[in-house]
Amino acid sequence: MDVYWLEQTEADVPKEDSWLSAREVICLSGMHFVKRRTDWRLGRWTAKQALAACLHVPNHLSALAEIEVRAAPSGAPEVFVANQPAAFTVSLSHRAGLAACAVARTPVDLGCDLETIEPHGQAFVTDYFTAEEQLRIAQASAADQPRLVALLWSGKESTLKALRTGLRLDTRSVVVNPGGTSLHVSGWHPLQVRYADAQAFHGWWRYSDSFLRTVVAAPPPSPPIFLRVPDRIGSAAPFLEPVT
Repeated sequence: MDVYWLEQTEADVPKEDSWLSAREVICLSGMHFVKRRTDWRLGRWTAKQALAACLHVPNHLSALAEIEVRAAPSGAPEVFVANQPAAFTVSLSHRAGLAACAVARTPVDLGCDLETIEPHGQAFVTDYFTAEEQLRIAQASAADQPRLVALLWSGKESTLKALRTGLRLDTRSVVVNPGGTSLHVSGWHPLQVRYADAQAFHGWWRYSDSFLRTVVAAPPPSPPIFLRVPDRIGSAAPFLEPVT
């Protein structure tokens, strides 16, 4: 199964709001904190750019306004085009001024996540990771532990999004297994996730440019295909670029 991936930064987002639908403008106007508004606009811009590529929609602001990502009752994102449900599933994540969007054709359970490498104390590991994961962390070198913690946590975040629950579920109900791949090898690497000993997800992880990325899906996805967008608005539709 193909999964497409796009990343955008705050600098990529237009200052005007003509690429937002009327419904989205109303939603934005209800956000009173600058960071919340900035993150929301960045996430929506990234999703619209990714969907425009997959839908072969011209990269015009007016065309992007026809694409909407609405929150379902569960909070999970749902795609609409011209006010009609579209046959695509998306997952969004943003971190430190960068946003990522994973896109796949429905039906699919899909989740993605971005993380930076940060130090965490033992209490964090004990509270949020299973005994199996704690053992894996303890066996890693001191230098590798922060990156491994970020990878396992990101895999959990992606899976909880694929389950359409977010952090309402106990993170210890999800067990992430990245296999034996070195944490320092470039490219996408496979991971497996087990939820409540009953449901399996497959996915991929990648570390580059100080960000840890994960994506999981059911059915199992192929390595994500990166999307590129034109340098200027108003040019032809974005195109797909496989990246290993």
